[in-house]
Amino acid sequence: MKILVTGVAGFIGFHVAQRLLARGDTVVGLDNVNAYYDVRLKEARLAKLQPHPDFTFHRLDLADRAAMEHLFRSEKPLRVIHLAAQAGVRYSIENPHAYIDSNLVGFLNILEGCRHHQVEHLTYASSSSVYGSNTQMPFSVEQGVDHPVSLYAATKKANELMAHTYSHLYRIPTTGLRFFTVYGPWGRPDMALFLFTKAILEGRPIDVFNQGNMRRDFTYIDDIVEGILRTHDRPAQSASAEDALKPGRSAAPYRVYNIGNHTPVELLRLIELLEQNLGKTAVKNLLPMQPGDVPATWADVTDLTRDTGFQPATPIEAGVRRFVDWYRNYYPDQCS
Repeated sequence: MKILVTGVAGFIGFHVAQRLLARGDTVVGLDNVNAYYDVRLKEARLAKLQPHPDFTFHRLDLADRAAMEHLFRSEKPLRVIHLAAQAGVRYSIENPHAYIDSNLVGFLNILEGCRHHQVEHLTYASSSSVYGSNTQMPFSVEQGVDHPVSLYAATKKANELMAHTYSHLYRIPTTGLRFFTVYGPWGRPDMALFLFTKAILEGRPIDVFNQGNMRRDFTYIDDIVEGILRTHDRPAQSASAEDALKPGRSAAPYRVYNIGNHTPVELLRLIELLEQNLGKTAVKNLLPMQPGDVPATWADVTDLTRDTGFQPATPIEAGVRRFVDWYRNYYPDQCS
C-alpha cells in the first residue's frame, strides 16, 4: 500500500521507511530537512532511500498548509505514519515557537489531510515525556498525563488530544505511540549516546546531569520500528463500553501505546558500556538537573504486548555495541 511517512530524513522515520520498502510498500516521504542538527546526516539517510523505485520524497514543511493540502491531494496515501516533529526537551525552552509551528500547526495539517482524503489509519509519534512529573513506575497508559514539565511534552500531549477529537468526530482510526529514549545506528546527534561518544573520542568532558542519578528506558531502534509496524498494521478500533473511558482507549477508534524496553538503565551504566566499547575513559562533568528533565523513565508495555504480541527486548549491551560499530564506520576520522 502507499504510506506517507513524515520525518523520513530523521532517525526513526528513516528506519521505518527502510522496513516498509523492504516488505513491498510504496513510501511517500516528507521532511523539511531543517538545521536542528547536522543536515549532512539527514541527507545521508535520504541518500540510502532515494534509489529505491518505490520511494518518493517531498521536501516541505508540515506547517505549510497549502503545500500539505496539495501533498495529500496528489499522492493520496492510504495510511500515514507521522514521525516529523520539532524534537528535544531542552530546546523547547530556548525556542518555543518552533514547537507550536511544527508540533501543533503541523499536526493539525496532518489530521486535516487524513480527514479529507479518506486515510484509513494515522499512526503518530507521541513521547514518554508526556508522563512529566509522574512518579508512579512503570509508566502506564492507564495513568493520567496532565502535568507536563516541558513545552515539548505539552505539545505531544496536545497531539494525543487532537487525534482523539478527530477519531471521535470523523471516525479516523488514530494510534499514538509514546517512545522511550530511542537509540541506535543513524541516531540523533543531540541525544546523550551520540554526544557522549563524540566527546569521549575527542577527549572532552561529558555533561552528566543530576550528578548522574538518572535512569532511562533506553529502547533500541529496531524494537521501536517493529512496534510502529505492528500497531500501524492494526488500525485502532473502538473500545468496549467497559474500557471506553480508560486513558489510552476510547469509544472512538483511538489507541495509545508505550513502546519502551521496560528495563530502566542507570545513566552511569550507559557511560560504562560506552567506555568499554570505545576503549577510552570518560571525563565526567557532574551537573544539577536541567529544567524540563525528569530523573527516570520506565515503560509498561502490557497493552502493546497484549494487542500485537510484541515486546521490545534488545539488551542495552547489544544496542550500545551496535551503535558504536556504526559510529566508527560512519565517522572513521574521529576514531583513528
